[in-house]
Amino acid sequence: MKPILEHLPLDAKESFVVKYFDYHYYPTPWHFHPEYELVLVTESTGKRFIGDCITDFKPGDLAFIGPYLPHLYRNDAEYYEERAELRAKSIVVHFLESSFSPGFFTLPESKKLLDFFEKSQRGFNVTGKTNKIISRKMHELCESEGLTRWIRLLDILNILSSSKDLNFISNAVVHGKNDSESERLNLVINFVMENFKREIMVDEAAMLVSMAPNSFSRYFTQRTRKTFTAFVNSVRLNHACKLLIESQLPVTEICFESGFNNLANFNRHFRASYKTTPFHYRKTMIG
Repeated sequence: MKPILEHLPLDAKESFVVKYFDYHYYPTPWHFHPEYELVLVTESTGKRFIGDCITDFKPGDLAFIGPYLPHLYRNDAEYYEERAELRAKSIVVHFLESSFSPGFFTLPESKKLLDFFEKSQRGFNVTGKTNKIISRKMHELCESEGLTRWIRLLDILNILSSSKDLNFISNAVVHGKNDSESERLNLVINFVMENFKREIMVDEAAMLVSMAPNSFSRYFTQRTRKTFTAFVNSVRLNHACKLLIESQLPVTEICFESGFNNLANFNRHFRASYKTTPFHYRKTMIG
């Protein structure tokens, strides 16, 4: 996907950005930026697109995103309804290596941080005990100023660089590029998220962005490392997993609610992605 370049401006008195966001829904489209990003979801649910990975997010979701790694947090459908009283809240930290002194990363003590930054090109999920510690420290960071604020960021990064509670997010390194195609891909993402419960044809998506079907298919695959059909099925399977965990709906109903046209097709795609059946997935996740 070709994302847009995003920039959060620095205040004159700061070397990095810390923002507490409170929206009706997260408004930022598929985007990237040269800064490292640490993002903690404090309120709301939805789907998270980072690199080539699609997962659900909920309060407590904590991710570290490397420079130029495209990402998008899209809330569930009810957040976009007129008069919805739901809120989408998060704490976001943006910083560059230049947020530290010029010679900082030549110090032997900073080698571990440099290794961590290099690996962050695929993004990290932060889980377990580290998630709880960093989440608390991010709230403290929002309330800090001056040198205390800078020291607290360094403390957070030091903990992350030593943690074993980190898992890669994107299966491959994906770099964003800033060009005129960003709006086109955002249209496709929104279209899929709003229509995945019904049959979606490639021709429909191609028409939406004024492209011939064959050209659109090549274009989409080159930028997402997935065919359009595989992308749609990923969104459907992700929604199915959420329903299997959070609802009491029978598997057959979840199959159709997630956009699959028959149970055999649903089971085949589910097993291919998760190496188990929907029934056993639910049993494993909720006991």
